[in-house]
Amino acid sequence: MDQSLVGPGDITQKGYEKKRAKLIRAYFPHGPMSHRAPLGPPSAARFHRRRTSGTRDERYRSDVHTEAVQAVLARHVERKVAVPMPSKRRSLVVQTSMDAYTPPDSSSGSEEEAGPGDDMSAMEHWMSRPSHLGPAHLGSTSSSSSSTQSGGSGNAGRLADSLAHTHISHLAHTHLGHTHLGQLHHQQITTYLSPSACLTLSLPRLPAENHSAPPDVTGYSSDSPHSHTERHHMANMGTIARNTQKYGNAERMETGDGVPVSSRVSAKIQQLVNTLKQPRRPPLREFFVDDFDELLEVQQPDPNQPRPEGAEMMPVRGEALGVVTNWPPSLEAALQRWGTISPKAPCLTSLDTAGKPLYVLTYGKLWSRSIKLAYNILHKLGSKQEPMVRPGDRVALVFPNNDPVAFMVAFYGCLLAEVVPVPIEVPLSRKDAGSQQIGFLLGSCGVTVALTSDACHKGLPKSATGEIPQFKGWPKLLWFVTESKHLSKPPRDWFPHIKDANNDTAYIEYKTCKDGSVLGVTVTRIALLTHCQALTQSCSYTEAETIVNVLDFKKDVGLWNGILTSVMNMMHVISVPYSLMKVNPLSWIQKVCQYKAKVACVKSRDMHWALVAHKDQKDINLSSLRMLLVADGSNPWSISSCDAFLNVFQTKGLRADVICPCASSPEALTVAIRRSVEDSSQPPGRGVLSMQGLTYSVVRVDTEERLSVLTVQDVGTVTPGGLVCVVKPEGIPQLCQTDEIGEFCVCSIATGTSYYGLTGMTKNTFEVYPVSSSGGLVSEYAFVRTGLLGFIGPGGLVFITGKMDGLIMVSGRRHNADDIVATALAVEPMKFVYRGRIAVFSVTVLRDERIVVVAEQRPDSTEEDSFQWMSRVLQVHHISPATLTRFSSWVTTFPAGSKTHTMQTLSQLGLTPVGRLVDYSVVFEIGPASVMVGNLVSGKRIAQASGRDLGQTDDNDQFLFLSEVLQWRAQTTPDHILYTLLSSRGAVSSSLTCLQLHKRAERVAALLMERAGLQEGDHVALVYPPGIDLIAAFYGSLYAGCVPITVRPPHPQNIATTLPTVKMIVEVSHSACVMTTAVICKLLRSKEATATVDIRNWPPVLDTDDLPKKKPPALYKPTNPDGLAYLDFSVSTTGMLAGVQMSHNAVGAFCRSVKLQCELYPSREVAICLDPYCGLGFVLWCLCSVYSGHQSILIPPVELESNPALWLLAVSQLRVRDTFCSYSVMELCTKGLGLQTEALKARGLDLSRVRACVVVAEERPRMSLTHSFSKLFKDLGLHPRSVSTAFGCRVNLAICLQGTSGPDPTTVYVDMRALRHDRVRLVERGSPHSLPLMESGKILPGVRIIIANPETKGPLGDSHLGEIWVHSAHNGSGYYSGYGEEVLQSDHFNSRLSFGDTQTVWARTGYLGFLRRTELTDANGERHDALFVVGALEEAMELRGMRYHPIDIETSVIRAHKSIMECAVFPWTNLLVVVVELEGSEQEALDLVPMVTKAVLEEHYLIVGVVVVTDIGVIPINSRGEKQRMHLRDGFLQDQLDPIYVAYNM
Repeated sequence: MDQSLVGPGDITQKGYEKKRAKLIRAYFPHGPMSHRAPLGPPSAARFHRRRTSGTRDERYRSDVHTEAVQAVLARHVERKVAVPMPSKRRSLVVQTSMDAYTPPDSSSGSEEEAGPGDDMSAMEHWMSRPSHLGPAHLGSTSSSSSSTQSGGSGNAGRLADSLAHTHISHLAHTHLGHTHLGQLHHQQITTYLSPSACLTLSLPRLPAENHSAPPDVTGYSSDSPHSHTERHHMANMGTIARNTQKYGNAERMETGDGVPVSSRVSAKIQQLVNTLKQPRRPPLREFFVDDFDELLEVQQPDPNQPRPEGAEMMPVRGEALGVVTNWPPSLEAALQRWGTISPKAPCLTSLDTAGKPLYVLTYGKLWSRSIKLAYNILHKLGSKQEPMVRPGDRVALVFPNNDPVAFMVAFYGCLLAEVVPVPIEVPLSRKDAGSQQIGFLLGSCGVTVALTSDACHKGLPKSATGEIPQFKGWPKLLWFVTESKHLSKPPRDWFPHIKDANNDTAYIEYKTCKDGSVLGVTVTRIALLTHCQALTQSCSYTEAETIVNVLDFKKDVGLWNGILTSVMNMMHVISVPYSLMKVNPLSWIQKVCQYKAKVACVKSRDMHWALVAHKDQKDINLSSLRMLLVADGSNPWSISSCDAFLNVFQTKGLRADVICPCASSPEALTVAIRRSVEDSSQPPGRGVLSMQGLTYSVVRVDTEERLSVLTVQDVGTVTPGGLVCVVKPEGIPQLCQTDEIGEFCVCSIATGTSYYGLTGMTKNTFEVYPVSSSGGLVSEYAFVRTGLLGFIGPGGLVFITGKMDGLIMVSGRRHNADDIVATALAVEPMKFVYRGRIAVFSVTVLRDERIVVVAEQRPDSTEEDSFQWMSRVLQVHHISPATLTRFSSWVTTFPAGSKTHTMQTLSQLGLTPVGRLVDYSVVFEIGPASVMVGNLVSGKRIAQASGRDLGQTDDNDQFLFLSEVLQWRAQTTPDHILYTLLSSRGAVSSSLTCLQLHKRAERVAALLMERAGLQEGDHVALVYPPGIDLIAAFYGSLYAGCVPITVRPPHPQNIATTLPTVKMIVEVSHSACVMTTAVICKLLRSKEATATVDIRNWPPVLDTDDLPKKKPPALYKPTNPDGLAYLDFSVSTTGMLAGVQMSHNAVGAFCRSVKLQCELYPSREVAICLDPYCGLGFVLWCLCSVYSGHQSILIPPVELESNPALWLLAVSQLRVRDTFCSYSVMELCTKGLGLQTEALKARGLDLSRVRACVVVAEERPRMSLTHSFSKLFKDLGLHPRSVSTAFGCRVNLAICLQGTSGPDPTTVYVDMRALRHDRVRLVERGSPHSLPLMESGKILPGVRIIIANPETKGPLGDSHLGEIWVHSAHNGSGYYSGYGEEVLQSDHFNSRLSFGDTQTVWARTGYLGFLRRTELTDANGERHDALFVVGALEEAMELRGMRYHPIDIETSVIRAHKSIMECAVFPWTNLLVVVVELEGSEQEALDLVPMVTKAVLEEHYLIVGVVVVTDIGVIPINSRGEKQRMHLRDGFLQDQLDPIYVAYNM
């Protein structure tokens, strides 16, 4: 058997024969076999080795083997004998190509397993004949699906084994000994035994549920599965072939199941059988079973890698927690004590953005306000009988970072009310991804009430009714404002019950994981109190001390020290908000000096920022500071900030022993802290570690001179009352060696107790029992995993080298995100990285990880400095990152502590990099097993893809309405030119600045309000030629609160056919008035127009050439973003008039999406040669410039009729980089300028600057036209890769648009015959029946697409043909008809999948297409998903039970004869009608008929019913260059085509 077909886990042929022989022997009776002669060669005996072991090989174990065999044996009595299926004549020697199938090696012993001692050897060889049929036997086209059918992988293989045993055992009882089989019905069961071995047996009828698809035994091609079998046995069983007996003149025949029979069926009859066969679709592929782990080669460890050599590291115990007589029994008791004894003592001072004290909260105020809030929480929410909140319930605390006073009152109010506070961040927007995860936490905690401040409540997003909407992913909440003025006074007899600390939950602190998910860590009241006592002892806190807190007071060190421990010790906290730090980084140092603070809680970034700003500040004295608590001191990069800060401020009174880094985690709270000691003779611990050793989790001391080292500082000793050990991070929690990196585990009362609601994760994290190397438990008490990696150094000092969340596995080595940040900052940090802003995370490529480094560059750094810095960062770690990206610091702002946010934003391309260094080898240099990964195998992954996320980074993104954006631009950039209109000679006929457009729109609004008397929401039809008047009228309608509808004006030379369409749109849209120019107004009142439509039924027609001079009294300000912005009316290619409703939200999202894709900014110029009446053409012409601020150069397509070179000359002269056109414009240039390229070159036409030339269409890309255009103008500098296409439809006006970045459009070749069966089969270029398909552009940002079955509405796999469904913020809201018919087509905009993701609402495009994951890489490092559009469902023709797309037949017809200029096809009463436009003499018309008929018959197997030869220009084409085939059909049926010749073939 060819070893290339056998993977690990598959059964080889030799193994299969052994397995089958052993299993059959138990069920075969020996009698009937004795009279049969063996068919195998006599020498086969010595190769047969029986297994001497009594145990079964586990590869062949089948759990249902015995049951299946017994079930078949019990039923065999009722069975009837089978007959062979009809068969075909076979030659003994089959000459076929060996490419499709590789036979097994003759040395594999597949025919030589049975010996003469076996009385069943003949049966063995008879059965071995069809045993090599592969999956192709069922018509499958997938070779990769073998993993689901291999005998050694998973349940599928075991089930196949049991079925094989069932068939064999039954055969032993029923089939053997029968020399003649009766004429009875039979069915076949095909059972896959391995990817290349298939056992097919002829069995009597079984119950229907056991049937698989019957094999095709009537095929007459030499490529059938049987010919593979025949070739196999001809190659390997020569002796059998020679001994085969002939019966008369008939050659040996075989049935579908391989039984030799006598037959005289002639080849003619066989051909007749073949022609009667119905076209069958091959069955769908099976679901993929991921057996990557079986195929993956085990990586061999590096023999030179360092290994730990030290002794076992024993647990380290912190000092005993001292018992102080005046320590309170609970935190509430401490608050009561200070609130009554020292009510005037300051507790918390909050600062404003200027650094001035905003409010001083005293202990008396804190005590009284907390009691008041506790009473209101318990008694004023809900009713007396059914209170909303009871003791023990969870309550959310939603307070901004600049309001610590309200938060502190709310927190202690909850403690007094015995409810559990859950402090969270303020949600930024309704759909913020981070707040969604917070919402899941709130839902799991059962939170129904959210406490917030008055200012925060007013700042939350509101709905149109003024209510706070339900945030995405959040439970329904009651928002409760905690200010005293909103609360009721508690009765005098009511008092909170102050209990001693117990095991009840005190609060839940949220923790963000590496993947962005949020967990809630529960902290009990006894843990809370013990932790405060441990911090008090470690930090030597005393009463009335002042502490400056720069940290987030809602969690971590800021909460523990600034809110909890401070109250226990009656300390005064100065809270410095982050907003003040951004304005004045030195503010916390100023407060230390001002208040003579003893303690300050900061992060290393605050020290770094203070270093940058300290030069401007004088009179700094830090001698009062006895402890500078560095919250992130455990991070490796903090040591540089600590050292630099000490060097600068040592002269300002700062002592070296003051800097006290600490290590903490949400699960274990404070793990270790460095004490402040007056005796500085003992310097702090410091280690210079080898980076290479760290990647192997080994501690190796190195020298500081090298870049590839990591310098770490100690974080002090274990907190009092704690027991700490270091265990291996993976597997059993075994103690590490002294020179080995492991995860810290803590055993203490002062830790978290669980992840709320997650029992399994809690057990893995909070209930860990470390073991020693001997296997004994370290302690009988459970430890808590901290998530911190490091080791314990001399003297019990704790050293942290990283975190579990930052662990990145690359090629078997462990890197840590914190280490990489530290070393990246060490590479000339002050020269390049802006304010130390850097983030590191990983992206998964196959089963490995690749590193991404994101940094903000300084504004004054050069390109050369930037790339030099990038290269040095790569050299430090000797690693290959997936991408190293730098960002302009004025483009990107870094949220505080937002590595997860940065990872999500970058992955969704929400950041705009100014430079990127991408290592493409990480995508292509992958192992041979990678092709078997589940999400990469073609046809197995669900066919869905999405563009990058829509980020909000610009000023205009704050506006919800386009009219507001225009007003903003008129104020900020009044003289910036937005629009320039060109005349037919290429001269500028008119232009509009932001202010001019605003003022003209105001006058149009005044006209609508005063003269027309229109009200808010009235519809206005805008009937204008392509130009600037249309744009002004559109925005004037928005200013007046009206809904505009753009309508193409009637053609002066063809009023009779174009005016009815105008009238229909005006009527269907219920327009209250029509706005137009004086020329068109006169045309509408002309005699010819009056003869066509009744002028009396028209709504009022307003002439905007004479606008009023005054402004409207007030511009309309829309309030509902989901309200109607405009109606997009157009006529589809099938002749259906449809108006799509576009909301303000959709318009904003649409413009933002196009802006991001095309990188449109105010400095850009874009040339647009499109009709501005519907779809993407209207959006580009009227909307995008106002939103993005770029200048649009407008070229009406009608002007190209008199000057075909106008568009290209304008692009060249104005040095435009991006331009948009339609197929009709491209075709006009290709045909009209084909012979003028030299003349154009002489005129200076240069297209080398064109970066993107996008064809806007709603159809399959016309590859022949785009290639002709590219080839024609290549000599004029046009780069072929710049020409691309866009794709949109009615429900979503733009789904794909190539844009300016990303991989080049992909081209694939598919089998046209498979396409007719709605299948996609990729073939090589130049193959017979191959059809080239080009990708329809890159998916727009904010757009998700999925391929679904149009009938079942189920999702399809990759490279499967189905309907394209789209989910996007700029989807249309629905059809507008005004007659109540939109309900019939609501399915187009609001569809859900029948299974899978059934929650997402999709819009159905009505177009067939498929997705294919390519080998190219997107800008975000992921593999690129290409969308290929095949055709519209409503245009597809059902002929002979197959689906034909008109463009395919039309392409064949156009190629049939050089005189055919254009062609269109459509069905008529099951006949195919072909209309061709003839260029040449009418005498050639008769010659075209046989040419057309022959071409369609040979290439598509269709008989043409009618051939119509017409003059040029008969086939109607819309403004986008698309054929109106249904209009043509109507003209044909009404005999309006005036043909030259008509041929009927009825």
